[in-house]
Amino acid sequence: MIAIAAGSLALTGCSKNEGGKSGKDSKKDQKEAAVQSKAVTYVDAAGSTGPAKEVPGAKPGGTITVYQEAGLSHLDPGQIYVSDAGQVANLLFRRLTQFQEDDKGNVSVAGDLATDSGKSSDGGKTWTFTLKDGVKDENGNAITSSDVRHSVERLYAKFIFDGPTYLQSWLSGSDYRKALPGGGFDGKHLPASVLDTPDDKTVVFHFDQPRPDLPQTLAMAGYAVVPAKGDTKEKYEKKPVATGPYKIAQNKAGKLLKLVKNTNWDPKTDSVRHQYVDGFTIQFGVTESTQTKRLIADKGENKNAIQLTNGVEATQIQDVINNPEASKRTVKGYQPYVMQLTFNLDRVKDLKVRQAVTYAVNSKSLIAGEGGAYGGDVAPNYFAPTLPGYEPAYDPYGRLKTPQGNIAKAKEILKSVPAAEKKLVFAYANSEAGQKRKVAIEDALTKVGFDIVAKEVDAASYYEQIGKLKNPYDIYISGWGQDWPSPGTVVTPIYDGSQVFDGSSNYSHVKDPKVDALTKKALTQEPAEAAKTWKEAQHYLLENVIPAAPLWYTKQFQISGSNVGGARYGSVSSLIDINRLFLKS
Repeated sequence: MIAIAAGSLALTGCSKNEGGKSGKDSKKDQKEAAVQSKAVTYVDAAGSTGPAKEVPGAKPGGTITVYQEAGLSHLDPGQIYVSDAGQVANLLFRRLTQFQEDDKGNVSVAGDLATDSGKSSDGGKTWTFTLKDGVKDENGNAITSSDVRHSVERLYAKFIFDGPTYLQSWLSGSDYRKALPGGGFDGKHLPASVLDTPDDKTVVFHFDQPRPDLPQTLAMAGYAVVPAKGDTKEKYEKKPVATGPYKIAQNKAGKLLKLVKNTNWDPKTDSVRHQYVDGFTIQFGVTESTQTKRLIADKGENKNAIQLTNGVEATQIQDVINNPEASKRTVKGYQPYVMQLTFNLDRVKDLKVRQAVTYAVNSKSLIAGEGGAYGGDVAPNYFAPTLPGYEPAYDPYGRLKTPQGNIAKAKEILKSVPAAEKKLVFAYANSEAGQKRKVAIEDALTKVGFDIVAKEVDAASYYEQIGKLKNPYDIYISGWGQDWPSPGTVVTPIYDGSQVFDGSSNYSHVKDPKVDALTKKALTQEPAEAAKTWKEAQHYLLENVIPAAPLWYTKQFQISGSNVGGARYGSVSSLIDINRLFLKS
C-alpha cells in the first residue's frame, strides 16, 4: 500500500491492497487532499507523553467486529508495507516514533517508544533516541535499546523480504544484506559507528549524509519493534509479540484474527492510541458487497462492525448516499495511491507495446468498477493529489480528455508490432475488485488487438507474487502511495534501479541510468530544489520509459455500524482511524 519525509503524509504501508473508495466533487476532493501534502512537524517530549487525548463521548467495553475480504499480507512488522496489515499494526505494534493527527487532518511525528521525535546532530547525520520508562511487551518484558537494535538488524536477514528498506539502505547502502547476512541472529552486529546502543535507554543512528526524514521513516509499521526474546524468525508471522494496546488471542490465517487487550500496555506512555474496546474480531473472506449489505442493514453484531480496508461496494454506493441514516455512518477521503497497470520490463521490452497499452486502457471503466467519482479520479500521471509536486495538468497521454482510452492511437502504434508481442499475460487478484478490474483491462486491450491471457492470483499474497523477479506475468495492476509527503518516497521505492530484487516494490524492474542519477541527485537536495528534480524524473519515466500506465487516483468511502463511535477518516492511514474507536453502548 504504500506510503511516506520533508513535506510528508504518512501511510502505514504503501502498496494499495484490495480495497478502496470520497465524494463525487473531484476538484473539491483534490483540494482537500492537499492537506496530506503538507510538511509533517516533529513533536517534543511534552507532546509525546501519554495518555492520548480523550475521544469525545468514548466509553469502555465491548468487541468491534471487523470485515475484510482478503487475508492479511503479513503480521511480522518487518514485512508490513501494505495497508491491510498496517491498520492492524496500529493496534498491535509500537515503534520509536509515531504519527499523530489532529481533527483537521494535520499530521505530526511524536515519540512512541522514544521520549520525543528524535534529536539530530552532526548536520542531520546522527540521530539519538531515548526510550521511555515503563514500556513493556505483552509478556511483561521491558523494551530496551537491545530490542530496538534487534528489530533493525533482523531486517537484514533473508527471510525479511516484503517491508520498507529505507533505514537499512541508509545505514548500510543498497546492498545492505551483505553488511549483516545473519540479521544479528548469529551474534554478529552492526558496528557502533552505524548503530549504537550505549545503554539500555539510548539508540543512536549514524548516517553518511543528512537524513531529515528519519522520524517519519521510523513511524512506519515496517519499523515497529520486535522484542528479541520472542522472535521466532520465519514463524513470527503466526504469533508476533504485541507492544501496543492489543495482542493476538487467536489467529486462523485467512479466516479469523482475534485481538484482546494487552494488559502490559501503559496508556501513560502512549500519546496516540486508546484501549476503549475489549477487543477486535477480524473476519476474513467477507466480500465487499456482503460487508456493505450487512452494514447498511445495521442489525445485530453489524451495529458494532467496521470495514478494515475495503469500502462501500460500487453498485451499492447510491444505496448508502440515498439513505440518510446509513450515509451519516460513512467516512471518506482521498487516498495517496496511484493505481497503475505495471509492465514487467523483463518480459515487455518493446516500448511500442507499452505506449499502445498506455493509450488503450480505459480509466473510465475501471473507476466505474470502484464506485465512480466516489471511488476515484482519472490519473494522468504517477504523482497523486496528496503529493508535493502534484501536477494536475500534466497529461502526456491525454487521459483527461479520453478517459475511456484512445483506441485509434493505440491501434496505430500497434500496426508495426509483431503478433507474438501482442500476447500479454495479465495477473489479477481473486477478489471482487480484482474481477472487475480484469474485465475492464481485458476489454480495453482486446479492442486494440492485444491477446490477453488472464491469470488469477490469491489476493492475500498478490503483492508478494508480483514482487517476485521471476514472476510469469507481463502486466499487473499495482497501487502505490507516498510513505510521507515527498516524491522521494514514490520514485525511489518503485523506480530506482537499486530496488530491483525479490520482494521489492519496483514491480516493473525498471533500471534506467538517468532515473537513478536523478534520484541520487534529488535525495541530496533541499526540498525546493529536489522538487524540480523529482518532476524531471517523473516526466522522463512517463514519456521515455513507461514502466506503467497510470490508471486512477483512489478515494476511500467506508461505512460502519451505528454503535461504533469515534469514527473519522484518517489521513495517516487513508482509512477509518482505527486508533480511536469505541462502542456507544
